[in-house]
Amino acid sequence: MHLVLEDITLSWWSKLINGGINRHNLKGRTNGSPATQQGVGVWRSLSGDHHRRSQEEDMAAPEKDPKESISADPAEYLSSLFKDYRLFSRALTHRSYLNEHPEALEDNERLEFLGDAVLDFLVGAWLYNRYPEMAEGSLTRLRAALVGNEQLGEFARQLNLGKVMRLGRGEAESGGRTRTALLGSTFEALVGALYLDGGIPAVEDFVEPLLEVASDMILSGRKDQDPKSLLQEWAQSQGFGTPYYQTITASGPDHEKVFEVEVVIGGKVYGKGQGHSKQMAAKSAARAVIDVLGIE
Repeated sequence: MHLVLEDITLSWWSKLINGGINRHNLKGRTNGSPATQQGVGVWRSLSGDHHRRSQEEDMAAPEKDPKESISADPAEYLSSLFKDYRLFSRALTHRSYLNEHPEALEDNERLEFLGDAVLDFLVGAWLYNRYPEMAEGSLTRLRAALVGNEQLGEFARQLNLGKVMRLGRGEAESGGRTRTALLGSTFEALVGALYLDGGIPAVEDFVEPLLEVASDMILSGRKDQDPKSLLQEWAQSQGFGTPYYQTITASGPDHEKVFEVEVVIGGKVYGKGQGHSKQMAAKSAARAVIDVLGIE
């Protein structure tokens, strides 16, 4: 049994994120290393006969849409970025998985720490070159928006990362595969693993197409600006005074507690938001109000 791998180019990723690719033009290859043969159950194995199919069969195969393929089997695409598949497996492993699978030796929290640092540097360097006329304060705000957990969670959704995360049964049943905080943390771990596997160039090839699209969206929607500040400016311009944020609920285990906050303006509740900290929940609430009111 061998793993089917696929070479994913920077151009392919850019087209995928923009939704403009419509031909599955990737080649298969195999890797016979011990790490590859372990498999760890997170990527698809096929028999060696699959690799002996003729060139004519390859050419006659029906076209596939990579967006559909990554939705069906994201592990195959993501694992193709790695030479050491143990790193890939570890990047997907949440601490809850270790509690139920003693054979798994390490969770992804150290990789998450590393990925956070790598992203902070690479995104800063990318923005510096991408926007040569942008002032330091604007660069700082845009970087914060790009490396914030909400945006990292969105990157993870684009890659369908939730489908292949290794979670404990309880975590999975409680909605862990769709939880923004967990998706964002796993994306950071994936970046950390990719850095250890292929260095800075590998991470650059992986994240820059994602950044290109996300930065344009953030700037056009003014999402690089603090939503609480924007809402306060609007409220004061309307004669309401400063918005007030109050915590309604706090639920979940200590390591992944979820807060719900509502924003009150002029004695009236305008919106609510959730987050894994009171600050994140307050920003989420402010952003929700801004979107509903159409504040620009």
